[in-house]
Amino acid sequence: MKAKAIPAAIAMTTALSASLLVVSSFDNQAQAQEDEFRWKMVTSWPKNFPGVGQGPERLSQLVDEMSDGRLTIEVFGAGQLVPGFEVFDAVSDGTAELGHSASYYWKGKAPAAQFFAAVPFGMNAQEMNAWLSFGGGMELWNELYDEFGVDVLVAGASGVQMGGWYNKEINSVDDLDGLKMRMPGLGGEVMNRMGVAIVNMPGGEIFTSLQSGAIDATEWIGPYNDLAFGLHQAADYYYYPGWHEPTVMFEAIVNEEAWAELPGDLQAILRTAISDVNQSVLDEYTARNNDALETLVNEHDVELRRIPDDVLAQAREHSQDVVAELAESSELATRIYDSYQAFQEKVEDYHAISEQAYYNARNPEGDATQ
Repeated sequence: MKAKAIPAAIAMTTALSASLLVVSSFDNQAQAQEDEFRWKMVTSWPKNFPGVGQGPERLSQLVDEMSDGRLTIEVFGAGQLVPGFEVFDAVSDGTAELGHSASYYWKGKAPAAQFFAAVPFGMNAQEMNAWLSFGGGMELWNELYDEFGVDVLVAGASGVQMGGWYNKEINSVDDLDGLKMRMPGLGGEVMNRMGVAIVNMPGGEIFTSLQSGAIDATEWIGPYNDLAFGLHQAADYYYYPGWHEPTVMFEAIVNEEAWAELPGDLQAILRTAISDVNQSVLDEYTARNNDALETLVNEHDVELRRIPDDVLAQAREHSQDVVAELAESSELATRIYDSYQAFQEKVEDYHAISEQAYYNARNPEGDATQ
């Protein structure tokens, strides 16, 4: 059977319609590439604070350069647009399109968020990045935030932190009883079970609270940031290791509606810039912390002390209970905990014969500070 010939008029109309669709598609793409977006980014840190506060500034600069000015991000420090502890709400309700903070600050809204910031005696920054990127952690984190209308990307890490600043010597668990201390997250809950009264406050309030006696002890991040805050002027003893925060993973939270309005190329630019910041923040802490510690000890006569073994042992015991209880708080919390724990067990097995074995070989004397 011969195919019927298509009338010339119909063929011409069809070709013209197809051409118009192609032209329209190109026009839409061109329009999307011409649109400019002006975003606000709120943070939980003082404006331009070393390390964690400079990460958002770097993000803003990278996005501006990579997008040729089509997406610009104005960065606000804690208290400039919203208080540091209201960053999550500001992004969720659209007051700002983007936020930079740490997820354990939102434990009142989503308790399981604490798993993605810091777990006492848990994974370090290298291990956390691996779990988030290749172990399913990032998908679980976004699932947790779905009901709040925000997406999340990991945007920096502190590395292993210090154990904190104290205005008295800690020689045993008994010395902790009755102390008032600033310590967020799961570590704070552990210390509370060891007799410490936990006080939550943003970073900008720590120095005056410690100096005035409103708190007896505090942890912040590490030598680089602690020196910048001048905490050595308000406390005598500086303790390690930071068992409570083997790292803090910082987050970039994005309003879902604002994200959806971005064309694909700007979404890719923002993701790439956040990935850059995730690594550069950790690199800066690694590069700066030891120099800052030397300054604290050698120029400011700070007394560096190791946390006693019995304190660490009790902290480890309480940590297991605290983390297990959090895991039971919801079905999603259980899945997050199971994923986290399974990944940590596997990575510990390998790191025992790689990273840890190498450190032991490199420094056979052990703790050089003792």
